[in-house]
Amino acid sequence: MTLSRGLGVLILMAVATHASAYGVGDNSRSGSVNTCNKPRFTDFEPADKSEVAPGSSFSFRASGNTHPETIKVSVKGISAVINVGAKSPGTSVVVHGTLPAELKGEYAKILIEAQTNCKGTGSWLVKITE
Repeated sequence: MTLSRGLGVLILMAVATHASAYGVGDNSRSGSVNTCNKPRFTDFEPADKSEVAPGSSFSFRASGNTHPETIKVSVKGISAVINVGAKSPGTSVVVHGTLPAELKGEYAKILIEAQTNCKGTGSWLVKITE
């Protein structure tokens, strides 16, 4: 019985050592210096799946780690004109824009692309009335 327990302990130690070599577990010991903190997007206006008129305005917030100059918005593949608010260190950035007036009577995805130390995307859907 002791031989099988000893063998079991050796196997568990080998697995634990092998797993820690790949950085499993606590990130502070994984050896990774550059972690990716993607931008986050919140407070979408109008709300997801809302009905809006053609040419309506929209807004959202980008997390404080977002580089404002990298924010790009497109609606059904059409670049949207946006206005990026001022950024204070550690605070979110408010972005305002206008839906393309030529989009009518269809659903449209508002797609956001931006960067921090890595690229991130976000989106929401609106129904544009006739």
